[in-house]
This record gives sequence, structure tokens and C-alpha cells, in this order.
Amino acid sequence: MNLRRDQLFAPLKQYFGFASFRPLQEEIIRDSLAGQDVFAVLPTGGGKSLCFQLPALVQPGLTVVVSPLIALMKDQVDALQAAGVPATFLNSSLGAGGSRPRLRGLHGGEFRLLYVAPERLMLSGFLEDLKKWNVNRFAIDEAHCISEWGHDFRPEYRQISTLRKIFPDVPMMALTATATERVREDIVKQLHLRSPACYVASFNRPNLTYRVAAKSGAYDQILDYVRARPGESGIIYVQARKTAESLAAKLTADGVKASPYHAGLAGGERSGNQEAFLRDEARVVCATIAFGMGINKPNVRFVIHYDLPKNIEGYYQETGRAGRDGLPGECLLLFSPGDRVKQMRFIDEKPDAKEREIARAQLEQMIHYAEVATCRREFLLGYFGEKYGAPVSDPVRSDGRSHHAGSETGAPNCAGCDNCLAPRQTWDGTLAAQKFLSCVYRIREKSGFGVGLQHVVEVLSGADTEKVRKFGHQSLSTYGIGGEHSRAEWGAIGRELVRLGLLFQIAEKFNIVELTEPGRAALKSRQKVTLTRPVAPTEPAKHRIGEIACDEVLFGKLRGLRKQLADERGVPPYIVFSDVSLRQMARFYPATDREFSRISGVGDRKLREFGEMFLGEIAAHLQSNPRQLFADDFPQSGTPPAAAPRRSRLTDTVRETLHFFRQGKSVSEIARMRGVKDGTIYGHLEEAMLAGEAIDVKSLLTAEAQRDIAAAFAKHGFGNLGGTVAALGGRYDYGQCRIVRAALQTR
Repeated sequence: MNLRRDQLFAPLKQYFGFASFRPLQEEIIRDSLAGQDVFAVLPTGGGKSLCFQLPALVQPGLTVVVSPLIALMKDQVDALQAAGVPATFLNSSLGAGGSRPRLRGLHGGEFRLLYVAPERLMLSGFLEDLKKWNVNRFAIDEAHCISEWGHDFRPEYRQISTLRKIFPDVPMMALTATATERVREDIVKQLHLRSPACYVASFNRPNLTYRVAAKSGAYDQILDYVRARPGESGIIYVQARKTAESLAAKLTADGVKASPYHAGLAGGERSGNQEAFLRDEARVVCATIAFGMGINKPNVRFVIHYDLPKNIEGYYQETGRAGRDGLPGECLLLFSPGDRVKQMRFIDEKPDAKEREIARAQLEQMIHYAEVATCRREFLLGYFGEKYGAPVSDPVRSDGRSHHAGSETGAPNCAGCDNCLAPRQTWDGTLAAQKFLSCVYRIREKSGFGVGLQHVVEVLSGADTEKVRKFGHQSLSTYGIGGEHSRAEWGAIGRELVRLGLLFQIAEKFNIVELTEPGRAALKSRQKVTLTRPVAPTEPAKHRIGEIACDEVLFGKLRGLRKQLADERGVPPYIVFSDVSLRQMARFYPATDREFSRISGVGDRKLREFGEMFLGEIAAHLQSNPRQLFADDFPQSGTPPAAAPRRSRLTDTVRETLHFFRQGKSVSEIARMRGVKDGTIYGHLEEAMLAGEAIDVKSLLTAEAQRDIAAAFAKHGFGNLGGTVAALGGRYDYGQCRIVRAALQTR
């Protein structure tokens, strides 16, 4: 199915309110519509859902979306229905009374999208129903769950592999946000994808800032952090259920409305707490790391990890819940070296040796991330096989047509992590490095085998342990020579020597450490080794990337209206409009339906349902408050002001005006021919300019008139059209001023 661009962009704007695709979305959609299997790795917030939702709207039949997250199903279906998309879900949260009308609708062909859990999908009776429902596509969301090498392996996902035999002609789309090279290959193999078009987007989330702080009085740290961000929503991840409940109770008692969320809560209480968070009634949710929330709340502004995550994949996915709307998000990890000991105890309890080996290796990577002194963003991207500042390489090449999206090029300093924003102090660690490297060498020399990093620390510290006595390591010359540092400090030094490449840690052999060739050379030549101070308990100054500057007072009023409308409809506020939409409204002050429709996220249905109310709120605000002019509207560099969001296409009536104008007819002539006022024609030309059409402004206004009007806008505010016209004393009308404003926006 090969569609023209306008056939894709029209429903994109109509249903989702967007004027353009995010990276790789259009390519993925086109391959899927062509009937090809597709495998896509897009980061959290990268727009995975649209890749199967839009094809479902432009192609007859039913798209079946397999998802393990029951809460997320309802969330996405609510959002789709609010946008006018016929979608439904079936899962264990529905009783017979809730399922029957949905099944009737599916038999009647009423829906385009069906969300279903893997357990329900593979029931024999359900599979027979699917054969009758004209299924045109299977979309496997959270596809990493099918791989035992993934961080969230779910055995029930393995059954999905039989879909290929049952529906051999139905194309498949597999999507995930977190997958290493090994997991990607396993997904393609397990799902029996046929010559899939494979897409791997950049794992970089430039709007997120990553920080690690030493855990010191953790509750007070969290309370101060949350209080410093009034009105913002956040998630705090903890390890234990009891911690989730006590932390939520303490925060609520201290004036921060918080709710716990973990698998041990009764179903009704758990869903109620989640609903309160989604509706902005609870500002913070305290959730166990082990129990994924599966939420789609776009305006989560911060994610705090109270305890050390088990692996990088889980950490990346959990931090990815911040800033899904593209606005700034902050990710704070509270770290204590003692967290490693706690996690190792859990790992040692695993009965399977292979599981223990994988878990230890994953935990060491997580600790390296917490302690690394270089750019944290570079470390995260490197873990997933992406080099920061270089194109993303895609190892999955099933059909020779793999695609990638590059991360941004730029300096090594990402300006979005604590190590880049406030580099930690360094110190001359030559003596400490010599002691550690020498101890590793002496142990190998005496015993003929290597040991783990912690055993080296025990020898340096002069510990009297059973293992030290068993191997006779108390007789080594390096035994007890490290009294100037604590065991925790020696552990950090050893791990930094691993990161510096002077030691090598062998995960397959219980994390044994061995000297590398550079390590041997450093030991022999006594070369200088510079080490980094540990992370501090205090947090660096608040830093935000990509904020949309706007009238904050109006933004607050629009949030209140959004909450009221959402409560009346029984949905979370972001189902009405995202924070991005509200911030654009509070920046551009739309006054007409046409201007309102240019706001990101405003589709046809939302324009009809909410346009009048939000326009009324904006107009009421302007009656008692001046329009604000933002610094980046008229930058010092002299570049044009930031453009308002543009429409993706022109209406027929605008095209007709444009046709006559390009024939050389004046505004007045076109107005007479079409039986409208001059102002209407100016409005058509303004809309054409904002949509990217070339208009010769010199044929409408002299250079002097353009300068006069531009100067008036600069003085009275770019959004203040009425004030600008009044200040010009009637020399120029509204239509002429709008033309100059559009020219400034699009130049």
C-alpha cells in the first residue's frame, strides 16, 4: 500500500494534531503499509505507538497490539478514543459484562485497533475469533520481553512466536525502547520475522538531565528535591514494598501528596493510586523497581532512584518515563557503595548459576555508571552500542535495508549530566593505583589464579577472613598496606582502575580482576594515575534543556481548565492536552480557530470539543494581563522570531486566493472577485506564508511600511497584534500587520 505524503499527513494532523513525524516514524509506517515485517528500537518518548496507530487508520482491517502492560492499554485506548480513533482493549481487568460489547464490536468490524495481553491472545478460542476479524497487522510492543537476555523476560511472550504459523500472511511489527545488540538479534529470531526492515533510533534523550548524588540522609534529600520543584510530577523508584509505602506516607505528611505503587497492594488500591497520579491528584508516586508501572504520563518532570537499579536497561527505561512530552526532565540516582552489597545478596540467592552470572555482570555495569567521572550520557549510549556524537550503527541487518537515526554531533560535553555540568575534583591516585595493581599481581603470583575485586580490597585492608586465610594471602607483601582508605574507598578505586583500562574484570568468572597490558606497564613504570573524587551528596544547580518559554500565569490557568475538563470526562489531564500544547497556547496566545489549530496536539476533534473553552480562557486572561514578549522572539543576533506551529497543508479556499495572487491580482481585486473583505484575503495569505508558501511581501507593502510595523511589534510585543495596530495610529490595518508578522516568523 503506497500512499502519497498528504494521505499520511492528513490523518496525522486530524487525529493526533501533529504537523510532522519524529525521526524514523514515516519510514517505519511506509514499510509496514507495504506489508513488510518491521523491527524498531525507538527510545521511550520516541513515538513508538504512532508507528502502528497511524497505519491502522489508513488501511482497512484490524491492527492487534500485543502488550504486557494492562494499565498502559487502558491509557492508550482512552487517548485514542479522545482523538476519535475506534480502539478497544481486552484483558483480565474486564469482567464478562465489560468484554461482551467489545467482542460484539470486533465481530461487527467497528474497531481499527485492539490491545490485548499475550496470555489472552494465545487462547485457542480467541485465535479462532482473530481469523474472522480481518487482522491486517500484529504489533508486538515491549518486544524485549521475548528474550531471556532482556532485562524483563516474560515466559508468556514466547508463545507469540507461533503467530507466524497461524497467520503466515499477516505482517508483524516488533517495537522496544531498550535492547542491546544481543537482545535485538534474539527478538528477530524468536518472532520469526521475515527479512524485516530494521530501524534503530538514537538512544539519546537530549531533554533529560542525568545526575548521581551520594546517598546521605536520603529522605531529607528527596524532600528538599521535590519541594524545590513545586507543581511538578515525579516518580521515585525504590527496591522494597515497605519503603514505597513509608516514603509515600512521609512525603504526604510533609505536604507533598504521594502514593505508593507495588505488586503487594490490592488491585483496587493500586489502580486507584495510579489513577490519582495520572490525574495530577498525587504529585509523586513511590514505586518498586521490580514492578513496572507501564504508565504513559507525558508530563513526568523528574525520576528519582532511591535505591540502585539492578541493570542499565531497567535504569534507562525507568528514567525514560521523564520528559516523554519533549520538555525537560531530570533523573537523579542516590548512590551508596553499600547498595552493591545489598544487591549482591539478592543475586547470590538465585538458584540458577547462569542467572547469577548475568545478574552480576549487569550490576557491575550499573555501579560503573554510578561512579564514572566522564559524561554519563556517553556511558549510557555506549552500553547500547551507540557512540555519542556519531551516527548510530545498527547491528541487525536481516534484509540489507537496515536504517538508523544519528544522535546529534557536538562536543564531548553533553551539558546534560552532572559530570559535564559540574565536573568532579580529581586527585593524584598514583600511590593508591600502585598498591591496588601490585596486590592483584601478588595474588596471581602466589596462588596461580585471579580473585574478585572485593577479595583484593580485603587483602589491602588487612581483613582476617576465611578466604584470606585459606589462600595464605595474609603473608603477601601487600597485605594490610591500604590502611589510609576504607574498604568502600578501595572498592571505588578498583572499579575506576577497571574503567581506566588498567584492570580487566571477567564477568564469566565471578568478576575476577586481572592486570591488562597497560596496567602492567603502569605498575612497572610507576606512571602517574589521576583518579576522581566520589560523587557528592549535594545536587548541582538546577539545569533545564529545551523548556518552552511561556506566560506562566496563563499556563497555570490553562492547567486548571484542563484538569476540570479531564475530571468531567473521567480521564487523565494529558488526554485533553499535553503540557507542550498548553505551553504553546500560553506563548502564542491563539485568538481564532485557525490559530488554535496550529498548536501541536490540536486535531480536528479536539478543536471542535475544546477550542472555544481554551480560546475563551486565553481571551479572558488578556483582558487583565499584558501579552508577554519572550527573549527568543527577537534574539540579539537579529534572527527572526520563533515561528508559531505550522499547518501541514492548505485549505482549498486559501489555495484559490494564492492562485489569484500569483496571477498578479491585488488584495482588493481578489476580495471583490470572491465576495469577501480585504482582511479575509490577508488572512489567507498569512496562512499560506506560515505553511511555507513563498509570498512577495514587497508587492503588498513598501520596505518603509515593513520596517515601521516590525519596529512596532518589537516595542509592543510580538503577540500583541491589537496593541501594535493601535500604536501605528491607523496607518496600517490588521491585515497588513499580520503579513509582516508572518514574514518575520518565516524568514
